[in-house]
Amino acid sequence: MRKNLVSILITNYNKAKFLKKNIEHCLNQTYKNIEILVFDDSSTDTSHKILKQFRNKKISVIYNKKKKYNSGPLNQLYGINNLFKKSKGKIIFLLDSDDFFLKKKVNYISKLFENNKNLNFVQDTAFINKQKKKIELNKKDHSVSIWPSFNPTSCIAIKKEFLKYFFEFSEMNKFPNLEIDARLCIYAFLKNEFKIINKSLTVYNHDHFGITSNYRKFSKNWWKKRYEAYNYMKILMKKMKIKFKPSVDYYVTKVFNIFI
Repeated sequence: MRKNLVSILITNYNKAKFLKKNIEHCLNQTYKNIEILVFDDSSTDTSHKILKQFRNKKISVIYNKKKKYNSGPLNQLYGINNLFKKSKGKIIFLLDSDDFFLKKKVNYISKLFENNKNLNFVQDTAFINKQKKKIELNKKDHSVSIWPSFNPTSCIAIKKEFLKYFFEFSEMNKFPNLEIDARLCIYAFLKNEFKIINKSLTVYNHDHFGITSNYRKFSKNWWKKRYEAYNYMKILMKKMKIKFKPSVDYYVTKVFNIFI
């Protein structure tokens, strides 16, 4: 029986030193019915040269000539949306261009979806490259919190139809500090579709020049991002007709944003 086509969506901006290995790990998956789509967001390094090396490998590349936003998170969301529109796979894997999939990841996750027809969203766990240290998640998870524990974007796999509905809710032009991993996890959490598996299938590289480098814990931008996440969640809850119940954490975050 022919396995279903899956799509790996890669967003890239000036990650040339990781990009070749990133794509090679996708091509070397044990699961072979894969399409790879790359969105290059106006890179100024040697990313274009590397991508040309793979032009005979059935990899589709969108070269964005000019960034749409001044916000890294919004540009990433824009790039993934563009790739999604071109994708044909029933299951979508998100991948940052500085991270890698282990060889059996796509096969393992695809089997999860195949064996559980009601599964729409799943995250594997990641370990930090070089350190070989597994990312430990905060176990706190309750109905008044926007922070069910979640891993980086590259750990997310999602059914195409579910991702389509997400983009209809995603507030594409709002919340410039809020990355797609937080948006997707909040959406899945509110839809009761949030699932994490305790299996490390993703290699995470902490790039000091990446989007997350701007959000050091308890920094000004960290508080802004946290408040945007709450406001994003409030909008989704209103659309879903779910009552928002402010927590102490919400009020603390709101007060900090008044004074920063």
